[in-house]
Amino acid sequence: MIDVTEQKQRVAVIGGGITGLAAAFYLQQEAKEKKLPLEIVLIESSHRLGGKIQTVRKEKFIIERGPNSFVDNNNCMSKLVKDLGIEDQLIRSEAGQTYITANEKLYPVPAESILGIPTKLSSFLASDIVSWSGKVRATCDLWLPRSRIQEDQPLGRFMRRRFGKETVENIIEPLLLGVSAGDIDILSLQANFPKLIEMEKEYRSLIIGMKNAPSDITINELQGNKKRPFQTFKNGLETLIEALEAQLIDTTILKSVKVESIAKTAHQVTLSLNNKTSIAADAVILATPHLITQKMFANQGLLQSLQEIPLSTVATVSMAFPIEAIDESFTGSRFAVPRNSDFSITSCLLTHRKWPSFVPDGYALLEVSVGRSGDEAIVDLSDSEIEKIVLQDINRVTLIKGSPLFTVVSRWKETMPQYTVGHAQRVELAKQDLNEHFPTVKLVGSSYEGTSLPNCVDNARSAVDELLIKLFE
Repeated sequence: MIDVTEQKQRVAVIGGGITGLAAAFYLQQEAKEKKLPLEIVLIESSHRLGGKIQTVRKEKFIIERGPNSFVDNNNCMSKLVKDLGIEDQLIRSEAGQTYITANEKLYPVPAESILGIPTKLSSFLASDIVSWSGKVRATCDLWLPRSRIQEDQPLGRFMRRRFGKETVENIIEPLLLGVSAGDIDILSLQANFPKLIEMEKEYRSLIIGMKNAPSDITINELQGNKKRPFQTFKNGLETLIEALEAQLIDTTILKSVKVESIAKTAHQVTLSLNNKTSIAADAVILATPHLITQKMFANQGLLQSLQEIPLSTVATVSMAFPIEAIDESFTGSRFAVPRNSDFSITSCLLTHRKWPSFVPDGYALLEVSVGRSGDEAIVDLSDSEIEKIVLQDINRVTLIKGSPLFTVVSRWKETMPQYTVGHAQRVELAKQDLNEHFPTVKLVGSSYEGTSLPNCVDNARSAVDELLIKLFE
């Protein structure tokens, strides 16, 4: 067993994704600035750090296997980037039009729509995505009263009440959920879009609310604007991971080491590892996926509510082409596919238009998402089969000539946490349960209070602040 030194308090961070790395970095920063007697250990079960953030640098192409950008609504990312000294590596996305598929055609999202919610009625009424009866029903949001439902409810139920079935399914749903692969009829309104609840309470109409509310309320990580654009790094998102790892000079990093169980011993916490050793710590930040976290406490019967958080499976398919292979009549940078269509793909990003520096001159790069909650079989097909299906779907709405120069298929099997109805209560129950038995152990990560990169970084920062108060005040 590795014992805690008499002089220092050891904090173990379990999980080396963006949340765990940010937590370790802020612990190290606080220890240095406030001269705190801290010893930090970061434990990661895989051979690399970064979790879902994985950048492929291939033949002058920058390809993201996982998330490809972020919208820094609360400025936590800009602070982290500044602290890491990599501000000069940041780039902003090029402006581009998003389209929606309908009847095997591509239609631009109505101008000034926010997450699919129309704020400019003239543009919405002129769109061909929704029928006239659907448009009339959607504008009823301007007169409908506030909801009387107090408890959590499905996101789909809330949005259909405001805008009707057709507008929700054809426009709002594919834009609202992005590539999260969720099912709008089981996802929690409270956990996924709490700002919509606040907006209805304040403005009654979401259309009016979207037009009048500040941008940090109306725009979330699924949609950028001029003030809050999508951002990434010149050499891909893994630049952030590399910078964090390089800065953790006062942190012990253990890779390919798995924590199998956590137990309480006297005033410490003991982590039993898969290499038959153990680590004693004064405090722990758990930044692992929720089901892995729950297994660490299985013998003690804790965190049972976390088992009720489902996971979905998705894949991204990145395909490189000569630029002349792309139909120039389609001028958009992205199109989304409604769940009610018979397409296998859920969205397609023309990376060379959104991030031109990611692609060498004379070439194009498409990033296509496949897989949905309840319809995930495509992810289990071979790379060549997935490529064939993706090309067939894309050619139904826009023309691509020939085969890709190369394809990178990235599968994420049962890794996307779904915040279903009652999610906030389940998470709160788990945190209370943990705090009662392990008051110096914190739960953080994308399984709980936001899946975006800014959410993860912000939650890591909060967990560090709370833990240091318990340790030193």
